[in-house]
Amino acid sequence: MSADEFAAAADVSRETLERLEVYASLLVKWQGAINLVGADSLSDIWRRHMLDSAQLAAYIPPDAAIITDLGSGAGFPGLVLSIILDSPVHLVEASGKKAAFLREAARLTKAPAIIQNRRIERADAWQSDVVVARALAPLALLLDYAEPFLQGAGTDAACIFLKGARVEEELTEASKSWTMKVERFQSASDPSGIILRIRDIARDGHSE
Repeated sequence: MSADEFAAAADVSRETLERLEVYASLLVKWQGAINLVGADSLSDIWRRHMLDSAQLAAYIPPDAAIITDLGSGAGFPGLVLSIILDSPVHLVEASGKKAAFLREAARLTKAPAIIQNRRIERADAWQSDVVVARALAPLALLLDYAEPFLQGAGTDAACIFLKGARVEEELTEASKSWTMKVERFQSASDPSGIILRIRDIARDGHSE
């Protein structure tokens, strides 16, 4: 997928595409020093990373004021969403080197992202309307991570997670400890990918 094909698929403006091209170029430049993404994925960055991330924008409520990306890594999906939505997104990343990359990428793209260089489980959580994550952990653990960030949030608060072929297995395992309302959407970037939008999340009081 080319940059222009991505722009058409994601329905982004020329200005937004130019900012994302700056981001992509910086990622390739830094990849030599820091392992930001799988080396084999760089040749298909616009589908594997940019579109994979950008598609989540359609599932985020327009009035969501605070979005948090857990385990942001190279900025997928959080930095892409910050650029596309032109909205603050908290990028939580434990690696100091990756956090340095994220700061530079946010600066060059003028993304209003907030870089949080800390471990998720040690973060002082802030109330979030939406929590996103990609390729971070099994669903049950993701919900453990996300729960503190959803405390006190409104009824529309949601987790939006990108998942793969094992999504049903992960949902079955998570349901042993959590009750939740789950919506599934087909990924536009990966035939085996599923987007989960999860609301009404609560620990199951009957779980051991």
